[in-house]
Amino acid sequence: MSRALLMVVALAAVHGLTGVDATMVATCLAAANSDRRVNYDFCVSELNKHRDSPGADTPGLAKVAANVGVNSAGGAVNDIEALLAAKQPPPDARTSAALRLCEQLYYDMELAFAGAYDEINALNYTAGKQMAADADSLVRRCTGGFAEAGLVPPEPVARRSAYAVQIAIVCTAITNLIISP
Repeated sequence: MSRALLMVVALAAVHGLTGVDATMVATCLAAANSDRRVNYDFCVSELNKHRDSPGADTPGLAKVAANVGVNSAGGAVNDIEALLAAKQPPPDARTSAALRLCEQLYYDMELAFAGAYDEINALNYTAGKQMAADADSLVRRCTGGFAEAGLVPPEPVARRSAYAVQIAIVCTAITNLIISP
């Protein structure tokens, strides 16, 4: 076991991840190995930014990912509200409709990530995993709304959507590690 931990710490050093908790590195590596959609570098980088990551175990890191998702979804709502309120140039009717759909979906995503956090905290990992997967589905519906309207999402929405998909995948994969070690 100590040999495996030493390898994880060495891997972190090779990737230039000084100050990164070995449990987080090992958890992100296990998540990436169990789910090919997990971007290992994203997992480590984003979880490392959160104050609760150092010393967190796998369930704690799943909660961190859910919390990051809540915060990201809230930021997306703020960005969308700013786009809807823009005066120069104001969004056209199709863009406004797609933005309003995304605004509602991001509100729902905040609730999904918050629910995932609560379920993981209550040790109901299967429900937490499902709620994180629901968040992934909601963001895909947002980008799909723009596609159906024949539009490209504005940059803040595209950026937030790409981030939300990744953090939902990370949360789902880490929670799955608890369910199926």
